[in-house]
Amino acid sequence: MKFFLISDNTDTLMGLRLVGIEGIVLHERHEFLVKLEEKMKDPSIAVILVTTKLIELCPDIISEVKLKQPKPLIVEIPDRHGESKIGETIDRYVSEAIGVKL
Repeated sequence: MKFFLISDNTDTLMGLRLVGIEGIVLHERHEFLVKLEEKMKDPSIAVILVTTKLIELCPDIISEVKLKQPKPLIVEIPDRHGESKIGETIDRYVSEAIGVKL
């Protein structure tokens, strides 16, 4: 089982290639969704890493895929500027799921 990166910047791609993770750099919403769908059908890929900026292009679709698709695992990773709000997103998911604000 492999990892695959879908990134919006070359620095992230090059860093992860150093540890053996292949990937692609994309910037447009449509091309991101096409590549994501293609890689989700690949049985050899267990984890798809996606940078925060790409997740922000279509958060509703990504949330739905994460909830309904058991495999592969889609993991949001912050970009090199570290402006991610992943913790807040997780808090919101948990709050919605259990009906209690954290």
